[in-house]
Amino acid sequence: MTGHDLLKGKVVVVTAAAGTGIGSATAKRCLEEGATVVISDWHERRLKETHEALGADHAIPCDVTNEQQVQTLVDETVARYGRIDVMVNNAGLGGEKSVLDMSDDEWSRVLDVTLNGTFRCTRAVLRQMVAQRSGVVVNNSSVVGWRAQRGQAHYAAAKAGVMALTRCAAMDVAEHGIRVNAVAPSLAAHPFLAKVTSEELLTELASREAFGRAAEPWEVANVIVFLASDYSSYLTGEVVSVSSQHP
Repeated sequence: MTGHDLLKGKVVVVTAAAGTGIGSATAKRCLEEGATVVISDWHERRLKETHEALGADHAIPCDVTNEQQVQTLVDETVARYGRIDVMVNNAGLGGEKSVLDMSDDEWSRVLDVTLNGTFRCTRAVLRQMVAQRSGVVVNNSSVVGWRAQRGQAHYAAAKAGVMALTRCAAMDVAEHGIRVNAVAPSLAAHPFLAKVTSEELLTELASREAFGRAAEPWEVANVIVFLASDYSSYLTGEVVSVSSQHP
């Protein structure tokens, strides 16, 4: 895709960017828009492969469930580039399990990666952005934070929490000129999703979309780029649905 320098000169960090999902698509679009891009992921081999494939500027391994690793991600980026202009919090963990059968560990693991991980990254980068008096955070939520879906109690609770975190964090830092927004995709097609969700469910969910298909990761990434750019300068505390499905 041809870029238009929407993020020219900006330093962007994207979490969970390894592989072929929304994170790597976002990193690619940010590079196309002229940004300096730092990618991170907990899986070091896939991170290295994605770094080489995309030609990202730097890659830093990071497990978002580990506060020290999150702080190192922020500190190392600032040490190398002097600031962080945009943080895209993409890390999340899903699965399909009835609440009747869900263990405490299964519940806690999804919330720790998806909600607590987003909180840890948001907190760490906002402290840096307050010091530099500028910056943008874009969180990756999901429409299941609004909609009921069988087998998604843990994931839906986590993503609803990301929405609430986004709104409240935005109010905490608005006086510093910092914006915090989120995207809420309905269904984005990538190989990892197929591993944790049945083919029957994916087919059913796609059939509910107005276009009869899942979004491509780059289509979600385009909205993230918009929220990261100066074109959304008056938006903060917003959750933008990236969906063609309507009640």
